[in-house]
Amino acid sequence: MPRFAMSLYVPPTIPPPRRPLGVLASVRAARQNVLGIIPEIAYAQPIVTGSTGPARWHMVQGPEGLRRIFLDNVLNYPKSEIMIRMLRSAVGASLFTSEGAQWRWQRRAIAPVFTARNVTALAPLMTATAERASTRLDRQAGPVEMVREMLSATFDVICEVALSGREHFDAELYGAAITRYFQTVGRASLLDFVDLPPWVPRPGELLGRGAVRTMHRMVAAAIRARRAQGPAPTEDLLDYMIRAEDPETGRTMSPQDLLHNMQFFIVAGHETTALALSWALHLLASDQAAQERARTEARAALGSRAADAADIDAMPFGRAVLEEAMRLYPPVGMLARKALEADRLYDREVHANDTVFINIYALHRHRRLWQAPEAFDPTRFAPGAAPVDRYAYLPFGAGPRVCVGANFAMLQAQIIFATLLARFHFTSAGPPPTPVMHMTIRPEPGVTLEATPALVD
Repeated sequence: MPRFAMSLYVPPTIPPPRRPLGVLASVRAARQNVLGIIPEIAYAQPIVTGSTGPARWHMVQGPEGLRRIFLDNVLNYPKSEIMIRMLRSAVGASLFTSEGAQWRWQRRAIAPVFTARNVTALAPLMTATAERASTRLDRQAGPVEMVREMLSATFDVICEVALSGREHFDAELYGAAITRYFQTVGRASLLDFVDLPPWVPRPGELLGRGAVRTMHRMVAAAIRARRAQGPAPTEDLLDYMIRAEDPETGRTMSPQDLLHNMQFFIVAGHETTALALSWALHLLASDQAAQERARTEARAALGSRAADAADIDAMPFGRAVLEEAMRLYPPVGMLARKALEADRLYDREVHANDTVFINIYALHRHRRLWQAPEAFDPTRFAPGAAPVDRYAYLPFGAGPRVCVGANFAMLQAQIIFATLLARFHFTSAGPPPTPVMHMTIRPEPGVTLEATPALVD
């Protein structure tokens, strides 16, 4: 049962605009923070329809409508050109951006890496990363910026899983390139809102070219080294991709396919998990009762050692904290689709070529779906809580294109999170972070905490 509402911590959110936004105001708001364009009514209604200039759009944040988009009529709602434009220069026609047969064969090729058995076999890498993250925190005096720390930890994991090491990567340089990319290419352009064709260059694409070159250079170097050296001692994602073959056509991945898919998995595989961990630590630093419950649970299971896969079932409240953090701050707060043919969502006629926004941020804070939706309450996901509608909680998407690495992401997050909670006590040491979304929802200017070693009995 949820805790009494008066005791709940209400973390930072973005207030809705006070009045409808026109084209220029929408572009300004979206470039500053995509969450700033969500109208108040979206938190109370399942669908909102409007237009921005010549473009007609629908924001959908009701479970029934989202089920139709993600599952029942999924072929009618491919990713919109706006979304693909923001990703194409970095990840090309990779698993995330491709459609149809191109998507299906890549999914078949990559899915075996993330089976339950393979993910569990990767747990020792995650445990080693949790140890290193703990050691780094222990060596630091004074406040620590946790987003940077968690990005370093999850980057370790994804490089081991994808490439059996990070010797070809400068983690700080690569991380700075990701941030630069999100701040340039990953921002909305006025040209997107007036439906100019994608071949017209956007200013952000020009400003982000250096970031793309930096990321691609490191990934390409790792691929070249693997082709020269042969398979890794333990199979990794790159080995699977090099060997992948479409059973229907015999097609294998071209050098460009390899580059773009590795780029996508490295970015997505560490950025989103690091953000979930950072938000979760902020929330616990602001709710000491919940932090003590999670720490007591972790210490009972672990003592002073780092967590591994076998420990996870003994720490359900820690998982609930992570799930609640991803409810309040889903890794990606909004997705965009383009309707190919006319359809009906609730009482609205969707026309061919309408843009349909999948509004996950508002879905997770919807007043008709959640009690005290703005508040931090991990008991919503704790054992014994009422089940949540499958399409009311979508941190990893749903339907055929549900995130292929969801189990991997949750396991590494739980192992790192439990290890840190068992060993440290966290208190806030900076201003509450503001959720800012371009491609992902980041806490700005960061999550600054004091991490005090906790005595283990």
